[in-house]
Amino acid sequence: MALKPTIYKIKLALTDLDREVYDNFTLTVACHPSETLERMMVRVLAYCLNACEGLELCKGLSDTDEPALWAHSLDGALSVWIDVGEPSIERLKKVSRLAPDVRLYTFNSKSPTWWELSANDIQKLPICVFRLNWEGVQALARTVARTMDISVTVSEGSLFISTEKGDCEITLESLSISK
Repeated sequence: MALKPTIYKIKLALTDLDREVYDNFTLTVACHPSETLERMMVRVLAYCLNACEGLELCKGLSDTDEPALWAHSLDGALSVWIDVGEPSIERLKKVSRLAPDVRLYTFNSKSPTWWELSANDIQKLPICVFRLNWEGVQALARTVARTMDISVTVSEGSLFISTEKGDCEITLESLSISK
């Protein structure tokens, strides 16, 4: 019998000063049994950094054909593909042909090595790649609860996150911007 995901309920207050987005969201996030809390929270942060009409959290690790998040236009066409982690070059090539806007958020301790090995190939693709600092992501994961209120403020490449269990800051570094 397959293990079921753990469900998290998040009330999110977003203040994105860079994009002038100010909104409240209620998210239901399924954490797959093989997914870490760090990865799950990076999906939530990617949601914050890209909040727009129609953006939705996908099944994540339980469906390898889907990204972490995506958005479709009103006619049903895929408009934004957002993934997290360190995917293969082949996956990135494939998705860059599927969606006009592809964004990737890399975040763990392997991220610098992955980027060093992959940068030349990735920079040829029409995708945007960002890195979230690992220590900040780990600090955020320590604040996770099954039901939580989060306040996220985005300003000049930093995310300031406040939860009932504590606050943290995560820096966002742009590694590659789509051509």
